[in-house]
Amino acid sequence: MPNKEKLGAVAEIVDHFNESSATVITEYRGLTVKQVTQLRQALGADATYTVVKNTLTRRAAAEAGVSIDDSMLVGPTAIAFVKGDPVAAAKGLREFAKANPLLVIKGGVLEGRSLSAAEVNQIADLESREVLLAKIAGVLKALPTRAAGLFQAPLSQVARLAKALEDKTPGEAAPAAEATDAEAPAAEAAAADATEAPAEAGAATTEASTDAPATDTPAEPAEQ
Repeated sequence: MPNKEKLGAVAEIVDHFNESSATVITEYRGLTVKQVTQLRQALGADATYTVVKNTLTRRAAAEAGVSIDDSMLVGPTAIAFVKGDPVAAAKGLREFAKANPLLVIKGGVLEGRSLSAAEVNQIADLESREVLLAKIAGVLKALPTRAAGLFQAPLSQVARLAKALEDKTPGEAAPAAEATDAEAPAAEAAAADATEAPAEAGAATTEASTDAPATDTPAEPAEQ
């Protein structure tokens, strides 16, 4: 019978999963307290780096409906729960791992999809959400309704839209002021593809999520 402490720990991890747009699973074996503190600072206020027990994490992931390969939950595990830009967090983790090889990135989850370590590194190579949005802001200037929906769209949809617009526009992207009426239908169709959700999913929420401060203290490798 699980005790109250374990039930509370599982509930806390479930909340982290539910509140995060992405998670990155790592092994922190050999890192000092100072290094883990530096990693938390590198991730910023929009991510929480938490040492977890593997057995409790498996249970929490199941309760939250998050699919995590069991091979990722082996050894001393810590998870970066990302509530802000996944690209920025992935970049921060990769740069820290380069300087501190003891940090091992095992994989993660983005928008409900399981990621391998290689895919996390691919995300780190992407441009930030703000840069992607800036690239297409000029084309969407004439489509305020679509633009409003796009700013709430998941990162993967924004990236697909930016790529679609690049494919449609040869050479350098035209400045916003030079966007013509002829471009509007194509941009609207691309924006619609990026922002439309299935009817049963309901309207996209505009309520900002509340970020939890990253204050967890690293622990000794937990009993698995």
